[in-house]
Amino acid sequence: MKISIGEKIVTYFVLSLFAAFALIPLLGVVLTAVTPGSSSSGFRIPESIDLGNFAEAWDRGHFATYMLSSIVVTITVVVVTTVLSVMAGFAFARLKFFGSNIVFYVILAGLLLPAEAFIIPLYYNLRSAHITDTYWALILPQIAQSLAFGIFWMRNQFMSFPGEVIEAARLDGATDLRTLWQIVVPPSTPSIMTMCLLISMWTWNEFLIPLVMVTKDSLRTAPLGLAFFQGQHSTDYALLAAAGIIIAAPIVILYFFLQRRFISGMLGGISSR
Repeated sequence: MKISIGEKIVTYFVLSLFAAFALIPLLGVVLTAVTPGSSSSGFRIPESIDLGNFAEAWDRGHFATYMLSSIVVTITVVVVTTVLSVMAGFAFARLKFFGSNIVFYVILAGLLLPAEAFIIPLYYNLRSAHITDTYWALILPQIAQSLAFGIFWMRNQFMSFPGEVIEAARLDGATDLRTLWQIVVPPSTPSIMTMCLLISMWTWNEFLIPLVMVTKDSLRTAPLGLAFFQGQHSTDYALLAAAGIIIAAPIVILYFFLQRRFISGMLGGISSR
């Protein structure tokens, strides 16, 4: 179908408008972060650039500790969730066992439950197990939160995988595990990377679970540390903006390097290679 010039102009205008809505606030944050001693929250171009705000925010906010905690939690959650989601997704998609549909929909119900609905009983359960104020209190609940999405995502991807390839592998004597990891997973890399990126973003930005489960300063994650930093420097907008950029930078960098696989996984599903 041929698109007219008028339709192209309207399309580009609408896209440019939405892009401006998204980019202008970000530009304001960046400009505020490099403004020397900024105490104004308004949008203005600085007369000079001061990158020292980032170093000062990093030192004052103890973000080295918080970032390390977030990195440990995020990597662990992503790795464990990915392995379990791939295996469970393949089982639900390609293996026939009694009650598979019922079990799948029970797991899928986890997508409907917000963290606010179970955070209090979860806290008492973890406290009775003596694992609050530990990394386990941050990691285990977020693995459970992410598994419902991960299993749903990988099941859909594996259901679209060519069945004749799996049958040929089985006829050659390959076990289910070997079929999964050597035949099915390699072409599914874009979809798996998309899932990993989404789970990384959700885990990195999680605020409620760290707020409730830990009180030790050394275990606070980056978003939680940013909240405490904001309470201490509520009027120093330059430091707040610099701290916000520091916290957002890892996910932005990760997306920058994985954007092609992310888009491929979102649009194309299973790779054709």
